[in-house]
Amino acid sequence: MKYAVPVLLALSLGVACNRTETKAAANQAPAAGATAQPGTPAAGTPTDPQAPAAPPAPPAKPVPDVLPAIVARVNGVAIPSAELEKAIRNLEANVGNQIPAERRSEIYRGILDQLVEMRLLEQEAAARNIKATDAEVAAGIEQMKKQAPNAEAFTKALASRKMTEADLRNEARQRLAVDKLLTAEVEPKAAVTEADIADFYKKNPQFFMQPEAVRASHILLKADTPEAKAAAKAKAQDLLTQIKGGADFAALAKQHSNDGSAQAGGDLGFFPRGQMVKPFEDAAFALKAGEVSPIVESEFGYHIIKSSERRDARTVPLAEVSDRIAQALRQQKQQQLAQEYVQSLKTKGKVEILM
Repeated sequence: MKYAVPVLLALSLGVACNRTETKAAANQAPAAGATAQPGTPAAGTPTDPQAPAAPPAPPAKPVPDVLPAIVARVNGVAIPSAELEKAIRNLEANVGNQIPAERRSEIYRGILDQLVEMRLLEQEAAARNIKATDAEVAAGIEQMKKQAPNAEAFTKALASRKMTEADLRNEARQRLAVDKLLTAEVEPKAAVTEADIADFYKKNPQFFMQPEAVRASHILLKADTPEAKAAAKAKAQDLLTQIKGGADFAALAKQHSNDGSAQAGGDLGFFPRGQMVKPFEDAAFALKAGEVSPIVESEFGYHIIKSSERRDARTVPLAEVSDRIAQALRQQKQQQLAQEYVQSLKTKGKVEILM
């Protein structure tokens, strides 16, 4: 398994490669965005709703404008400032912005702490002779390449970090060894029982309330100008006439809809109230299953909506969500145990912060 060891280095490469593609996909979402999946535990990770809020963290100690050549030592092994600056550059590349001046000290110290943790884990893996095989490294690199839109984007992402594929392979080898170490330490202790699942379900009903929802498809004809509106409305009327005459709704959506849902025949899946723009929502919830709306105008243009199914509000049964609860609880346990293990390495090791 992959533990979220919080180091934004080479293995974050795929995130940066995918950023533009993800934004493009978001821009093609239906009128009010992508549909949620009701009944899924919030954020995917259970938390104790009764737990008190953590106190605010104290301000970070100021980081000097000019870093010392060595910013930390971990069991006598130096972490050079160049390594910290490289991690900062990778972070900036991933988020697409430079670090705000007012958060410089906080972020630099946070990243340095992550580098210290990774160094401790690498040292422990080496001491226990835990290594990644060539095949595992190759598979890891191949997976990162698949996350990039294309080979050119992958190469560009590497270049932006001033890295070669050999550099990436070396870092991947270290990260995979660390992952093996954490798996060995954490996996045996992270079991989730049926009682754990039932207890979480009972204590957190708010995560499993599923509101009334409808499943609908639509054809969207965008109209940005008065001239375009007239043409779009006329075309919408023609399509509606075809649909009433027995034409296949999905086929017409694939051919004519200007929405990202066109490839799916206009299908938007289930959505609750409050997710779509108001005119669209009102029309969709007024339809019975199988009915087609008149032409509906919204800020996006003209819609023809077909209702497929209606789902009443309900509490999702435990049987339907037990697997997802188990996964979320297991991930939470894994992260907690991993953090505790890293803290134990810090406690028994010698860490010197030199800035």
